[in-house]
Amino acid sequence: MDHYQTLGLNRRASKEEIKEAFRKSALKFHPDRHSHSSDEVREGASLRFKRASEAYQVLIDDKKRADYDFRLRSAGSARWSGRRAPHSSSSSYGYYRPPRAPASEFDAKIAFRWLMRRQTLIQLAAAGALLGAYIVMENSLEKVWKRNNAGKSFEEIMETINKGKSHKDSSSK
Repeated sequence: MDHYQTLGLNRRASKEEIKEAFRKSALKFHPDRHSHSSDEVREGASLRFKRASEAYQVLIDDKKRADYDFRLRSAGSARWSGRRAPHSSSSSYGYYRPPRAPASEFDAKIAFRWLMRRQTLIQLAAAGALLGAYIVMENSLEKVWKRNNAGKSFEEIMETINKGKSHKDSSSK
């Protein structure tokens, strides 16, 4: 079901055009207007009214509309490739929801979208800063160690430390 077709709109319709198209459709197909009609006509009008209401709810909300347009374009690519897009009744907006890739496949679009989120970029920058600080500190400590202990082996330094400890212990008694 195409929400734009349901309301008789083009894809670039403004919010005012959407509201007006829904108002006209609601007046035409509202169940109260068809309360005295035959069951067949009443059910048809009720169905059209529900579709118009659903289309209005999706198209009037900017976030839902952007999501719907994205999915509509994705479904359109399936039409052009010769594959038939199955209609999912579990879809929350009543339109085609492309099948998800299995977990074993890498989806570059999803990864790129995740990487370009502001929160992800801030976290990556913080992680990079911490890693850089760690590397600088590690190199600095190594250079200070070499400067203070030039020409001595590790064993000689450990002996000096142990002598200092034993000397400190004997003087404190």
